Amino acid sequence: MTKKSQEKWQKILSSIKIIPLLIGVGMFLIAHILTFFQLNGQFLWKSFAKNEWLVAASGIILSIFYIWGTKYIVEAFGGLLWPGRFIGFGIGMVIYALMVSYFFNEGINLKTLTSLILATGLVMVQVFWKI
Repeated sequence: MTKKSQEKWQKILSSIKIIPLLIGVGMFLIAHILTFFQLNGQFLWKSFAKNEWLVAASGIILSIFYIWGTKYIVEAFGGLLWPGRFIGFGIGMVIYALMVSYFFNEGINLKTLTSLILATGLVMVQVFWKI
């Protein structure tokens, strides 16, 4: 990496905007929680299993939270797209693991714990790693 390129990245990463980052993370949290119920509600409630089309249509509303999450994360990182992808992925992994454990009593085994640590690591790299 050239010195000029390194300086550019340092400038971008040192100027992470905290408020848009928090809003984006909040939007991703809401989106992933609602998506969990959209996809797995069929195993919790008979009404979800009987009304697949209605449950699928709720994806329009869910999409708005993903769009907003992406918008705010990209703003927080000065226009960079990759941080939002990894942050969204990491949040999704953690939410899914916690909710499957809570609602379906599927414990978190060593394999899942390792995956969660790696997902958390991805988020931390994107948020805190200064080039």
